[in-house]
Amino acid sequence: MKTLLTFEDIGEFVLAVFLFSRLEYAWWWFPALLLLPDLSMIGYLVNTRIGAYLYNFVHHKALGISVALVGFSLTSSTLMLAGVILFAHSAMDRIFGYGLKYTDSFKHTHLGWIGK
Repeated sequence: MKTLLTFEDIGEFVLAVFLFSRLEYAWWWFPALLLLPDLSMIGYLVNTRIGAYLYNFVHHKALGISVALVGFSLTSSTLMLAGVILFAHSAMDRIFGYGLKYTDSFKHTHLGWIGK
């Protein structure tokens, strides 16, 4: 099952790259912004509960899709870019085994324990 989920996430990442290619931004924007959603880990400075909630909110694929759809409906290329980056980052994290977090530990994810 884990392999199937990884292939699904690879497909979603490729889709995000394709969607980015349809936007009118230089290619360097994609890698420059791709790790920006990880700033949501700042919540872990407060505690693991706040950290997990903030991380999960930013890393939920539905957030990226929603932001991109709002950008599309408002013809806002900035919102479309933000949505594509959020979606791509979430898919990339899942490819590497970083899932949504449980509140007990940063390393405890819906995909299992990181590092095991």
